[in-house]
Amino acid sequence: MLNVRVNPKGQITLPREIRRKLKIKAGDQMAVILDGDQIVFKPFTKTLLDMRGTIKVKGEQDFDKIRREALKKRANRNSGNEG
Repeated sequence: MLNVRVNPKGQITLPREIRRKLKIKAGDQMAVILDGDQIVFKPFTKTLLDMRGTIKVKGEQDFDKIRREALKKRANRNSGNEG
């Protein structure tokens, strides 16, 4: 168990060991859950939509079109039609 101290603003510093293990970086968001008499912190997991725009691509990209095509391919694959 690691101990932390609450500062006058009600803030705590997560120990480096925990931040490294969970890959938590400055600016990351955390869910704070009150579970009985315990406080649980959970890092938000990023979805593909959260990551949208973080990778540089050449030219214009129509994300909605790409998404529709991917969903269509998945539907075809699930129905046994490859194509």
